[in-house]
Amino acid sequence: MAKHKRKVSAFKTFTWRIVASTDTFLIGWLISGSPTIGVSIASIEVITKLFLYYWHERIWENHAKRV
Repeated sequence: MAKHKRKVSAFKTFTWRIVASTDTFLIGWLISGSPTIGVSIASIEVITKLFLYYWHERIWENHAKRV
């Protein structure tokens, strides 16, 4: 069961990154007027937030086990 939950967490991480990175790209583009800058911002952000979201999800899952 724990292995399944890790897979679900990983899948949710990647699908969320698609949505969130698209949002970041669009905001970067709108603010700067440059799609290149939007891509640059989204590229950096995708790496850092992918790991942060995964660990955030795992912390919540471990907390739920204790409650």
